[in-house]
Amino acid sequence: MVVLRSTDKANGGGVGVPLEPFLHQVGGHLSMLQYDAHTVCKPLVSQEQKFYESLPLAMRCFTPQYKGTVTVRLRRDSRGHLGLVANPLKENLEPLQVSPDSRAVAIWQTLQQTASSDSSPRPLAQLARSLKESTAKVLLSSDCHLGTQASPLVESADGSQVERRGFNPWGLHCHQAHLTRLCTEYPEDKRHRFLLLENVVSQYKQPCILDLKMGTRQHGDDASEEKKARHMKKCAQSTSACLGVRICGMQVYQTDKKSFLCKDKYYGRKLSEEGFKQALSQFLHDGTRLRTELLEPILRRLQALLAVIRSQSSYRFYSSSLLIIYDGQEPPQNAPETTQGSPSGDPAKVDVRMIDFAHTTYKGSWNEHITHEGPDPGYIFGLENLIRILQDIQERE
Repeated sequence: MVVLRSTDKANGGGVGVPLEPFLHQVGGHLSMLQYDAHTVCKPLVSQEQKFYESLPLAMRCFTPQYKGTVTVRLRRDSRGHLGLVANPLKENLEPLQVSPDSRAVAIWQTLQQTASSDSSPRPLAQLARSLKESTAKVLLSSDCHLGTQASPLVESADGSQVERRGFNPWGLHCHQAHLTRLCTEYPEDKRHRFLLLENVVSQYKQPCILDLKMGTRQHGDDASEEKKARHMKKCAQSTSACLGVRICGMQVYQTDKKSFLCKDKYYGRKLSEEGFKQALSQFLHDGTRLRTELLEPILRRLQALLAVIRSQSSYRFYSSSLLIIYDGQEPPQNAPETTQGSPSGDPAKVDVRMIDFAHTTYKGSWNEHITHEGPDPGYIFGLENLIRILQDIQERE
């Protein structure tokens, strides 16, 4: 993260945009925040910023649109609640625009109104109280790591599913951890730089999201020996080794329950190759049927991405993720048929996007001492296996 000196002046003077946790975040450890209805922001890592600023043209339709940077600072409101406020760029001085029916904003506002977020290390427990639910329904057993699989449908101690509100609280967990880290490591008047990126799910009514960690290697070229060993162990013990891809999180809208079924990265790490295949089928199941109509547009996007990755010499997308997205709310039955696979042209509203490039390296990037030749073999291996598994599902149906 790049931290500006506290004497630096932010663009926009006293204008501030309060940042809400992005409640459709299904994976990762850095907090994603909602800047406006079509924009999210995340802590700036210079290597990732440089990647976006030098992005090859062929990759632009497979990555979020880069919208620049913004200065962010901690601020307490009149009730003592600690939050993050962005000082927008001059071209972004219009008021924050959020859909009035946004569940994410309503939930976070409820949380803010019931308890000060800096007074308790467990925002999910606060949220449970605000919704008059027991903490046991919100947090999973201790082996799931602070309820990181917590979801609208979560497993109770006896293994049964308990229905909850229609949101994924992983974003709240990441947000609280981020606030705690900022409060601990920096004075409140420090200013931080965040990346502004396209909100790739803003057009979806009920965004179903699969976050896949791609490749057989996750550590960057700059990783310490300890970090390298840790990431290598995770890969060896998961489907990253045998398939070149593992699940980092997902949310699937269940039409029968009218809420999301969510899985986290700890679930993904435990999956066998057969379990991974079953999880892909679960991602495409809406609680009543398998959405077979999604397979063809998803495969078209993945095959197009594979062609692009094969053409990118020297790029290594270490620790990056791939999002597969579709709308859990089915289009009207009289929607016109189309052969295009883009989210704007396909009634199924399917998309595939690459994200998280903090450890991506390529010729001319930050590291001049290590240059890789040819396209990324681990990423290609993962994509090929992902395509093959989805084709197998398609053929069975």
